Amino acid sequence: MSKKSLQRIAAALERMSPAPGDAPEFNAASAFVWHADPDRLEPVARVNRVSVDLLVGVDRSRDTLMANTVQFAAGLPANNALLWGARGMGKSSLVKAIHGAVNADHPGLKIVEVQREDLPTIGRCLNLLRGASERFIMFCDDLSFGHDDAHYKSLKAVLDGGIEGRPENVVLYATSNRRHLMPRDMIENERSSAISPSEAVEEKVSLSDRFGLWLGFHPCDQDEYLAMIRGYCDAYGVAIDDATLRAEAIEWQATRGSRSGRVAWQYFIDLAGRRGVTLA
Repeated sequence: MSKKSLQRIAAALERMSPAPGDAPEFNAASAFVWHADPDRLEPVARVNRVSVDLLVGVDRSRDTLMANTVQFAAGLPANNALLWGARGMGKSSLVKAIHGAVNADHPGLKIVEVQREDLPTIGRCLNLLRGASERFIMFCDDLSFGHDDAHYKSLKAVLDGGIEGRPENVVLYATSNRRHLMPRDMIENERSSAISPSEAVEEKVSLSDRFGLWLGFHPCDQDEYLAMIRGYCDAYGVAIDDATLRAEAIEWQATRGSRSGRVAWQYFIDLAGRRGVTLA
């Protein structure tokens, strides 16, 4: 085979399997997003988050996750955390808000967001973080697995499996609408169709057991819903009397058919726009 042919083959292999990227300058930002093919950690100049003080109705989860994160930032043992429950109740907002609050006192604490579809490459991401002087919250938002979905196997090694295990300077925070990260009908189907039902379910359900903290989020009541909106109004300087806020907010949630922190924020966005207030 000619030298030119060998060079073409080598170039093709290089395109198919690019060399891993260099570790970024972690002091350039407090947050990063993991991208694969080519592998890189892209810094985020401005994180989309609200102050932790504006999150209403999640006091217990907030305090627990805050304590765990402060421990981790200080170099002490800390648990992986699964935030599960009702949609729109501030699970991902809490993770980002907690990171922002703790990072103010511990600038070496970084957050790295990993998309669910990139979970098979998560080992390569860990190789860039392993050994760094900074500490990292690896954040997976809206995590769940369906039928014939093997992505969860990649995550097991991050939590506590594999020879190397999770790096000491990395902790995993994930959010999901499902406590066991898989739909109930899938669990029941596994039980009914498998030769060994308990073993078939155990392999997938055991993934959630690898999170040391389970923090539940439940639908808010009307008083909490209104308190969320009042908190936003006070924080951003939107003037509205209680009677008008109550009437408009209740009508807004009725048209949406649900009541949650997300719905409260969406009403507030509309209100701020109508009142001519910009949100810095």
